[in-house]
Amino acid sequence: MARKRVAILISGRGSNMTALIEAAADPDFPAEIALVLSNRADAGGLARAAEAGIATAVIDHKGFSSRAEFDAAMDKRLRAENIDLVCLAGFMRLLTDGFVEGWRDRMINIHPSLLPLFPGLHTHERALEAGMRLAGCTVHFVRAQMDSGPIIGQAAVPIALDDTPDTLSKRVLTAEHQLYPMALALVASGLATVENERLKLHADVPADLGGMLVGPAFTG
Repeated sequence: MARKRVAILISGRGSNMTALIEAAADPDFPAEIALVLSNRADAGGLARAAEAGIATAVIDHKGFSSRAEFDAAMDKRLRAENIDLVCLAGFMRLLTDGFVEGWRDRMINIHPSLLPLFPGLHTHERALEAGMRLAGCTVHFVRAQMDSGPIIGQAAVPIALDDTPDTLSKRVLTAEHQLYPMALALVASGLATVENERLKLHADVPADLGGMLVGPAFTG
């Protein structure tokens, strides 16, 4: 089976991008990182991608009069590169409904909370304020509503009594770097699909992969 061509969209340093690049360096990984695209020319992740020999592109959102025009320019570049899957990795732009639908079930995102808890920003502060004993991260298929869509996988991180947003963030980020490549591998290999807006896993996939919780799901 040919490896899926993946584009990663970033706006900053792209630490999750780096985790995906490192995973895809294995020739047995079912996806190759074909493009890293940023809306900011100063995004630190662009240099990291170039060092890895990956094509990069900048499409500055400030050069467009509307979100729709910006998204159309991104879509054109992605299709020109024959991209199969899109991974969002710290991409700090809200995407239009048209763009999201154009990449339906082919675009995934990672969020630093156990969705549906704490969508949006300041997730670690909110988890601590709520007195949560667990935090974590979620990889999901992207839908038009922010931080929604069928969940591919989640990783739980215990919260210590003396945690601060910074200390918790660091531990959750470590979990993100493990979870995102696993989730991308499931999607790129066709072992994780969507049916009736729920994750569907191939029957051969174990429910627990390296301590990562995969679901909600049904197999078939």
